[in-house]
Amino acid sequence: MRCVILQPSYIPWRGYFDQINQADVFVFYDDVKYDKNGWRNRNRIKTPQGVIWLTIPVHTKGLSTENIPINRIQIAWQQPWNRKHWMTLQQAYGRAPYFDRYAPLLEEFYNKDPEYLSEFNIDLTIELSKELGITSTEFVRSSSLKVSGTKTDRLIQILTRLGVDDYLTGPSAQSYIEEDKFEAAGIRLSYMVYDYPEYQQLYPPYDAYVSILDLMFMTGPDALCYIVKE
Repeated sequence: MRCVILQPSYIPWRGYFDQINQADVFVFYDDVKYDKNGWRNRNRIKTPQGVIWLTIPVHTKGLSTENIPINRIQIAWQQPWNRKHWMTLQQAYGRAPYFDRYAPLLEEFYNKDPEYLSEFNIDLTIELSKELGITSTEFVRSSSLKVSGTKTDRLIQILTRLGVDDYLTGPSAQSYIEEDKFEAAGIRLSYMVYDYPEYQQLYPPYDAYVSILDLMFMTGPDALCYIVKE
């Protein structure tokens, strides 16, 4: 049984959903330290003016000195970021072939006011996975497993707790992961290969590293065909 462990992210790119699709169990790694400059609260979309960031404002006071886990990061509601993001998506993709197909789902999410960033990201990611046709993957939050340790040891504890014997991770992990510990635990370790076909985008030049929403708005029910390798 194959497992993927990734931090919850905001409307992530298609490589993230490729990993979800390849996993029997997908673990949202929600109880590790929040990284202020990562993908937890932001992502990129295409617009007529070029690629822009959509960023969810969060309360980050003290993050430089405290190990605040992702699942304790609160959304900053002093500004109506949700309405702004939804309006920006409408303006950028309103003419996309399949915008209307996904608009009701997205509008519902952008009308919510969750307290925690991870709650919003996890719930939206699961719903987008269903829309893509990914239906057999089991979703788990690492915070529910109550494991200890750090780095590779913690990953192996999660995998052991779930009873899986195959761990799939991104290629960047090769620079720090302790492969010998996986072998000792009897867990197969494999790395993702990100190699996806291009698709038509509203605003050239082509950019492969934008939110999954771009692919879904442009290709609709065929989106998974641009993710899954034959």
